[in-house]
Amino acid sequence: MKALIPAAGIGTRLRPHTLNRPKALLPVAGKPILGHIVDDLLAAGIDGFVVVVGYWGETVREWFPVAYPGVAVEFVEQSERLGLGHALWTARAAVGDEPFFCILGDTILKADYLSLLSAPGNAIAVKRVDDPRRFGVVETRGDEIVAFVEKPEVPPSDLAIVGAYLFRDAAMLWRCLDGIVDGDVRTRGEYQLTDALQSMLREGAPFTAVPVEDWFDCGKPETWLETNRALLAAAGADPLRFVAPDVVLDRTRLGENVSIGSGAVVEDCDLEDCIVGEGSRLDGCRLRQSLIGAAATVRGISGTVNIGDHCTVIGDGTAPGR
Repeated sequence: MKALIPAAGIGTRLRPHTLNRPKALLPVAGKPILGHIVDDLLAAGIDGFVVVVGYWGETVREWFPVAYPGVAVEFVEQSERLGLGHALWTARAAVGDEPFFCILGDTILKADYLSLLSAPGNAIAVKRVDDPRRFGVVETRGDEIVAFVEKPEVPPSDLAIVGAYLFRDAAMLWRCLDGIVDGDVRTRGEYQLTDALQSMLREGAPFTAVPVEDWFDCGKPETWLETNRALLAAAGADPLRFVAPDVVLDRTRLGENVSIGSGAVVEDCDLEDCIVGEGSRLDGCRLRQSLIGAAATVRGISGTVNIGDHCTVIGDGTAPGR
């Protein structure tokens, strides 16, 4: 079975980190977000991928065959980001009419993928949330879905769609998406996948709601750090950290929930709850809850920083080359 991964989003809430790389390739717990997704799907038996790219799409095209040599993958360009329904509609020729699995390129689930992928009909992964108004929501009768609603003001349930879908009736999905795109049917200015799913329901396609326990979000700086913590814990890391094998550590204390990418150099530092990108240099820092991009330089800073790739931040009177 193929997996379709829409990964064309801009990730504006994660700037500056998404100014020069796609959100799907941001690192968390030792690998890019997309790497966690692909690893889980390969383990569940997925044998091919279609990836929808757009913003910084060339970096995804370059990364995938290096990270996963020999894995079948096709890339589809979404030239305009007009909603999730439009992203899937763009990939319809590459995916074809066979059953397929779809998961968003910024959605990390720790779920029973084997059960989800073996569902006899169409299936949607869902999770109970405190504020369902922020999400696409399903209304259910037992485990059968009877309605889809996108970001409702008065939610019919607290079951949010978490961004993972099994489509057995692929041809019907494409037909319903054709009707939405060709008819220019937009909700909140975009072609919504939930509108196509509702059309499928009206045509008689059954959908089952499959609850998941762990749904990890990297959409904002604070949730990116939360996901790093959760994935390090889920991986059984002891202590709770990831440090690439070639990282140089000197006179440094690493607390919990620290991830440091390849080629980084960290000297005379105390770090806790931080993500440090590959090739970065930290010297004389005491940092908590910080996000540091790739090839960045941070010296003499205490507190919290959030800087992108190739940035330099110097404090306490230190200077480059000291």
